[in-house]
Amino acid sequence: MTLRLERGSSSSLKEFLAKRWFLLSLVVVFALGLIVHEECATWADHEPFRNAVVFTVLFLMAVSLSLKALSSGIRRPRGTLLAVVMNYGVLPLILWAVTCLIGNPEFEGLRDGLLVIAVTPCTLVSAAVWTRRAGGNESIAIMVTLITNLLCFVIAPLWLLLFFGTNVELKTPFSEMVLKLGLLVVLPMVLAQLTRTHRRWANWATENKSKLGIAAQCGILAMVFLGAIKVGPDMVGENAGHGITLIGIALAVVLFVHIVVFWLGIASGGWLKLSREDAVAVGFAGSQKTLMIGLLICLDLDFLVIPIVLYHASQLIVDTLFADYLRTANDHELDCN
Repeated sequence: MTLRLERGSSSSLKEFLAKRWFLLSLVVVFALGLIVHEECATWADHEPFRNAVVFTVLFLMAVSLSLKALSSGIRRPRGTLLAVVMNYGVLPLILWAVTCLIGNPEFEGLRDGLLVIAVTPCTLVSAAVWTRRAGGNESIAIMVTLITNLLCFVIAPLWLLLFFGTNVELKTPFSEMVLKLGLLVVLPMVLAQLTRTHRRWANWATENKSKLGIAAQCGILAMVFLGAIKVGPDMVGENAGHGITLIGIALAVVLFVHIVVFWLGIASGGWLKLSREDAVAVGFAGSQKTLMIGLLICLDLDFLVIPIVLYHASQLIVDTLFADYLRTANDHELDCN
């Protein structure tokens, strides 16, 4: 009996680590970056390395995306368009309104970091995964992922220009940011899909989707490490108390915004008479944000990375709960009928 319990506990632990290894790694890598920020300060400023990591990660993520799964999203475009509007229109406005309530000048860096969340596109993987888990229309989530990421080289700089205007001197000029996002975000995604035109490579990418995903997540962790090094001086030592306050405020804001936009997306789908599956996809794809591009923008503009890291981590946890709830509610409704 004892041996069976030990095996059961070991199996449960392995299952937990398999599902949550990335979240745990985020915490460990971020903490490590804070600890060694002085010794590794020059690493975070090595732009060619950052760019190479971003390009590689986005290629690995996009190469496993099959355009064949987009048929439903193309046939029923209302859900896709609504999710894009939620992600690139409604969410930025709500987040901007919330940041206006943070009036303390000490938290100006926090406001800047929060606004970066608003301008980043939908996440490349988890929106589709969680939509499928909740019984939603996965093709809409994939369509939103592609549209928002392909447009981000224009939309993100425009939003930043609108948020900061000429009052704040951005480290990277508008035109340079457009070009950089085009080369580091759009180009790898286009190359990845061109790679998939070769049937053998496409089959290989599909068969090794999980391995490619793990490799991409390791690249994301590398960027998180660089971001932690950047914010280290503001988070440890004499500034530890201020850092804890920053984390608390940022966590409250990102949870509020994500949850509001998620349920607003589903409700909007209902108001527009979308099917349940399409409305669920709007909720997930309209409220999720990708970590990779957010980190790139923060590091390039020398903004605080804590908000985008917290947003990504919290959306993984919260959306797991939402997906399970929606799935259970749908199963219960089907049983009743």
